[in-house]
Amino acid sequence: MDIQVAGNASAKVELNEATFGNEFNEALVHQVVTAFLAGARQGTVGTKTRSEVAGGGAKPWRQKGTGRARAGTIRSPIWVGGGHTFARKSQDWSQKVNRKMYRGAMKSILSELVRQERLIVVADMNFDQPKTKAFLAKMKELDVTSALIIADEVDQNLYLSSRNVPHVEVSDVAGLNPVNLVAYDKVVITVAAIEKLQEVFA
Repeated sequence: MDIQVAGNASAKVELNEATFGNEFNEALVHQVVTAFLAGARQGTVGTKTRSEVAGGGAKPWRQKGTGRARAGTIRSPIWVGGGHTFARKSQDWSQKVNRKMYRGAMKSILSELVRQERLIVVADMNFDQPKTKAFLAKMKELDVTSALIIADEVDQNLYLSSRNVPHVEVSDVAGLNPVNLVAYDKVVITVAAIEKLQEVFA
């Protein structure tokens, strides 16, 4: 399977069927994307129950004879400064996804990008100096407004040129994940990055 290199009518890149020729498995992709997002949750929230709040050891007034409602502690949830009735606790939201499933989902997404013509191959994304104007000119040349840029290595000039542009994310091959692959209208990838991807997912 060949794909055209943008901006060069005579240049094509051969895509490995093992990486870019897979059927789209929607259920698997959904499971892996959901697991990835769940794993990104911090889960560090925490509030105290009535037994964890300091103080409240003594009964505030006697049980009978005061005319007031009976009370056993000033740390009751209905008192100001009391504990929470259903206190939120830290928890781990991560879900287990084995390596074979993760790789399968990534290859399924990459294959679907090719089928939908959302994958744009470029020779490189190198810039002589960090210039947002030059980056925007390159994006206009590719007719792209929302894109994930994948390079084999993200150099400083590319990062600085793109960081203020909305709806654009730059990643190297090692930093790819299923969420950023499906989040953008187009995926712009360099020839060197394709070669590295095919080595990883072969």
